[in-house]
Amino acid sequence: MTQVNQVIIAGAGLGGLSTALALAQLGVHVVVCEQAESFGEVGAGLQMSPNAMKVLHELGLQEELRHFAFVPQYAAMRDYKTGDYYLKSPLAETAVSQYGAPYWHLHRVDLHKVLVLGCQNAGVELVLNAKVTHYDETIKQNQVGVFLKDGREFFADLLVGADGIRSLIREQMFGPETPTFMGQVAWRGIIPVSELSVDIKPDACVWVGPNRHFVTYYLRGGDYVNFVAVEERNDWRSESWREEGNIEELKRTFADWHPEVSELLNSAKSTFLWALNGRDELPAWHQGRVVLLGDACHPMLPFMAQGAAMAIEDAYVLSKYITQRPLSDALIKYEEVRKPRATRIQKMSKANAGLYHMHGGVLGKMKLKALQAASRFAPDIIQSKLDSVYGHDVTKS
Repeated sequence: MTQVNQVIIAGAGLGGLSTALALAQLGVHVVVCEQAESFGEVGAGLQMSPNAMKVLHELGLQEELRHFAFVPQYAAMRDYKTGDYYLKSPLAETAVSQYGAPYWHLHRVDLHKVLVLGCQNAGVELVLNAKVTHYDETIKQNQVGVFLKDGREFFADLLVGADGIRSLIREQMFGPETPTFMGQVAWRGIIPVSELSVDIKPDACVWVGPNRHFVTYYLRGGDYVNFVAVEERNDWRSESWREEGNIEELKRTFADWHPEVSELLNSAKSTFLWALNGRDELPAWHQGRVVLLGDACHPMLPFMAQGAAMAIEDAYVLSKYITQRPLSDALIKYEEVRKPRATRIQKMSKANAGLYHMHGGVLGKMKLKALQAASRFAPDIIQSKLDSVYGHDVTKS
């Protein structure tokens, strides 16, 4: 396979748009097919750690995003009842000096809009109401055909499946597979600070408790607070991956928690409910002239706040390799580089679920006490555990 000049991307989420922008800046003609009728992202917060911010800076987006960012002072882990700290690790300027990039909180809508504008300015062809039904590599030599539900078709040198955990591209590659419900659901919402009856500290905070946890952090310069409440459940009966949640049920679920949690929820007027799903590790991320990235190939639990960051890293690495190498070699190298890192972050995220939900009885409590002691007396040990995540720089490798 020769050099790539034209690429089709299925999916205009954060990973798909990051890939489109990176490729367009390298001179590749890109078409993005998005099944939605208009651009828009579900209103939720994102924690953009330094490893992701390095890519966004390289793509020329950091200054534009600065207008929307909130800079957390600490990464904190607190007890659900007492409010005691198990962990309090500095971010803000410490993140910049330690890792070479900031740690920002962004509203997903803001990041998505900036990426859309960047793609438009770079000449990316953004096609809406464009639901991909299948692809075919046999029609034209050395090209892949992509076919839409409305009959339109496109041909290019490469198809990128950035169409999420329910990826149709992955399904054609490897056959149908139902996502695995991970036994947890996430309630998400955003509250204007002007409507709060309690002060929330300017941190990225995880409140840990039995079989559930609660995350809070500020957005948009401190005008809003984002919350994520994760609860363990035995099943998920709804066919929807996301639905409007019952805010009163959520309030009851966390009613006996620390006042910073329960009082915050008393100010919430609405919430959405997600099932947390996963998939078995794929045998490969590419096949012929088709390649996957982000949740399409490595969905992960949100307990490292790295889902979006991993897709953004994927985008940069894939774009770099396919513009520097013959295509077959580029796709092999992309998978060799990205799969071990994504798999490791997946495992770290899964392990954090047990810590956040106080699993393990006495042993679980001992782990939290050990974390608390290390945070106070040996903070370098805590910091070192994050070095391989936040310190990673795909723009330099």
